[in-house]
Amino acid sequence: MDFKNYSLLSLLVICFCVITACQESSHSDYKAAASDPAHYHDAVKKLTDVIVHDIFSPPVASRIYAYPNIAAYQVLRQEHGEYKSLAGQLTELEEVPSPQKNVEYCYPLAAIHAFLTVGKTFIFSEAKIEAHEKNVYQAYKDMGVPSEVYERSMDYGNAVAKHILAWADGDNYKQTRTFPKYSITEDPDKWKPTPPAYMDGIEPHWKDIRPFVIDSAQQFIPMPPPKFDMTEGSDFYKEAMHVYETTNNLTEDQTAIASFWDCNPYVSHQTGHVMFATKKITPGGHWMGITSIVTKQENADIMRASEVYTTVAIALADAFISCWDEKYRSNLIRPETVINEYIDENWLPVLQTPPFPEHTSGHSVISTAAATVLTDLMGDNFAFIDTTEVAYGLPPRSFNSFFHASGEAAISRLYGGIHYMPAIDYGVEQGKKVGEFIVKKLKTKEE
Repeated sequence: MDFKNYSLLSLLVICFCVITACQESSHSDYKAAASDPAHYHDAVKKLTDVIVHDIFSPPVASRIYAYPNIAAYQVLRQEHGEYKSLAGQLTELEEVPSPQKNVEYCYPLAAIHAFLTVGKTFIFSEAKIEAHEKNVYQAYKDMGVPSEVYERSMDYGNAVAKHILAWADGDNYKQTRTFPKYSITEDPDKWKPTPPAYMDGIEPHWKDIRPFVIDSAQQFIPMPPPKFDMTEGSDFYKEAMHVYETTNNLTEDQTAIASFWDCNPYVSHQTGHVMFATKKITPGGHWMGITSIVTKQENADIMRASEVYTTVAIALADAFISCWDEKYRSNLIRPETVINEYIDENWLPVLQTPPFPEHTSGHSVISTAAATVLTDLMGDNFAFIDTTEVAYGLPPRSFNSFFHASGEAAISRLYGGIHYMPAIDYGVEQGKKVGEFIVKKLKTKEE
């Protein structure tokens, strides 16, 4: 071989090596970019925004959070063998389809696609999710995901989404849409619609929704409320007076606490003959916001973020099922109705009374359940600054632990004038039992 040909061959070899190295570098870059947990956080945030826009009730919102996160988790764990499948752990969930062997997937893309596909099915404003989908899928293409990997990953996301949606269809939600509405009675102790909107009782049949981990809606029945009796000196009278006197003497910080944890998705306002509403985040949405904050603070990778989001979402969903079972069992009248009728007809609660029975306090149950699983996942004394409500015009609040936050959420209902203390105290106990059961039964890591 002459020198000229030898030089040409050497040049070709060098070029080949450079191109190969660039391709490997590009491949590596796509893997790192695709695994950025920011894409997962953005998907959860987009779902929250749509839930707020579409005004879903707190129980329904908890269901909307649970299924998409489960779908994403089941996809991501295919790449992380140390994480356990939720099949066989969640009621009636069978194993999702397996990916093909010996071929490449972009599992983060498949997970986000499964999340958004499932989430889009449960909301009304599909166009808002579709606009987000368009942007996020283009972002993955721009990362350099090979076209065949992109298509294969999208197909796998579709397969898992289809599986999760078929499972969701069996949870009795659609059937409860046809069940009778709440019937108002003349019994003095029973819940009645409250001003200004006098809305019907929300989700009186939520106890019939299939739970995720707990055995049944009736597994953790709390202590009943004190017997209704407005005779001066009775236990119930004392509880009503406690609400009345507390709200009439709130400190500035107590008022701020009530507002921070309001989380009423539909606050009605009336000016003359005109009524309008303010949309806010749901209680479950607030805790999903906290989950976003603390997983970012921990610098959790996408699999870890999915683990925490999914566990919290499941705890919230089961806590709502447990709580709503008691709400429509005891069917207790709200402080606003009692105080206006028996104590002070001009009194108004600090917060607008939600449209469902009083006992137990939803915030107390679901917040304690969420705090219990978050503490198990992330440890005691995990300090954080909660900025969830900043988007709704409220300043952030600082907490030393998850139970610090859940305790404040619980007592906020007294400060807001919408719950008696037994609903709060017994609700905390109920939520703790739900959360502890989920911690015991649901295992995300191989042991």
